[in-house]
Amino acid sequence: MAELEFAHIDEQKFSAFHWRATLTTGLGVFCDGYDLSSLALVLQPILHSFHHENSAWLQGTLSATALLGATAGALGFGFLAQNGRKRFYGIDVLILGLAALAQAFVPGIFWLIAIRFILGVGVGGDYVLSPVIMAEHSNRADRGRALGLGFGTMWPVGALAAVLFNMLLQGLHVPDEVRWRLVLAGGCIPALGVMYYRRTMPETARFLAKLAGEKNEAAQVIAEIAGHPAEAPASGLGKDRRPFGEVFRQHAPAIFAAALLWMIYDLVVYVFILFGPNLIAPTLGMETSMFALLSQVLFVLPASVLGSLLMIDKFGRKPLQAWGFLIGGVLLGVFALMQQQLLAMPALAFAVYGLLNIAMTGPGLVSGAGILGVELAPTRVRSVAQSITVAGGRIGAAISGFAFPALFKSLGAGGAYWVVVAIAVLGAVLTWTLVPETGSKSLEAISDQPASQKA
Repeated sequence: MAELEFAHIDEQKFSAFHWRATLTTGLGVFCDGYDLSSLALVLQPILHSFHHENSAWLQGTLSATALLGATAGALGFGFLAQNGRKRFYGIDVLILGLAALAQAFVPGIFWLIAIRFILGVGVGGDYVLSPVIMAEHSNRADRGRALGLGFGTMWPVGALAAVLFNMLLQGLHVPDEVRWRLVLAGGCIPALGVMYYRRTMPETARFLAKLAGEKNEAAQVIAEIAGHPAEAPASGLGKDRRPFGEVFRQHAPAIFAAALLWMIYDLVVYVFILFGPNLIAPTLGMETSMFALLSQVLFVLPASVLGSLLMIDKFGRKPLQAWGFLIGGVLLGVFALMQQQLLAMPALAFAVYGLLNIAMTGPGLVSGAGILGVELAPTRVRSVAQSITVAGGRIGAAISGFAFPALFKSLGAGGAYWVVVAIAVLGAVLTWTLVPETGSKSLEAISDQPASQKA
């Protein structure tokens, strides 16, 4: 059986190596969360600085540019990573760091738009490389935990850091013209700081064996992870010689299903951006930053950490995502039916919003963390498969950015919520019907990679 080739990795207990890999990948994802969320905190000061306060087109373009760059970056790095995961690991955060720093010096808004696109390329590259590398290094029993902590949890931690830094500068009464530049540039510090650790991580054994055909090097990596050099013979490893197109066609339904589910997740989760700050925060007398801070600290982060540590591997990917979509849809439906009553009781509205965030943590730890893309595809096509699922999510986010404000305007808040309820329920149904359960299984067992295709 093909999965026996990597049994020394799959059966290894969660070790210091895995913690190091989780932290190294997670710090890049931290940067992604910081860079993509920080713009919303300083968007109005940016528009004011360049005298475009009333330009809805520029506001939408600024918000969507990084997402478009992430789509391009994901597709590009997905194909590049077929020639080596480690070879390009660190280039993604180098792009992130330099682009983040450059934002502090832009002379005009169109320069900022161009730099945000480049920054997005780095984000997209990291969305591909980090989950692929983490999954290929992980043991089967804790793979969900590693991806959940390294991707699903570190993203909101990065977003929280952006909120805290912005609040600190506001508390210090830093002028808005300077504040927005510092907030956007702040993402360069963790990005450039993690480069060394990414460059010193080993190439994954699965890439070395299955794509590069370097059996001895693969055995050395397995030995480093397992800690038992004598028990990782190179003779048990073989190169996957199947044509790329043949393998991709075989797994295309699962790959595009994963992309669709990530798109649905981003379509649903975007409403929270409008729902909480625009409706509940004013009734509580809170500024947007304080509302975002409390939401992250009280709901999102605890649910993400507990979900990663206790649920995703034991409860399963499909139940966690499907029930999260369904419960989130029901709660949003309750809010749509009782919007006026709930807004008259701000504390209760905030509690409902918090429960919504907790429910949506389930899909966030599965589709939103890129787990399905890396688990459903074999090593032969895994990085390209992940790039397609990332592109699906980024397209969903971009559609959300343009479509939901229009829906709120044309249908009203209640009507827009019912559209999202329908999308969430669809996400639950498609999760149960389109993809298999992948938790606690070897990557090779999931993708049924034949052992006969060996060198």
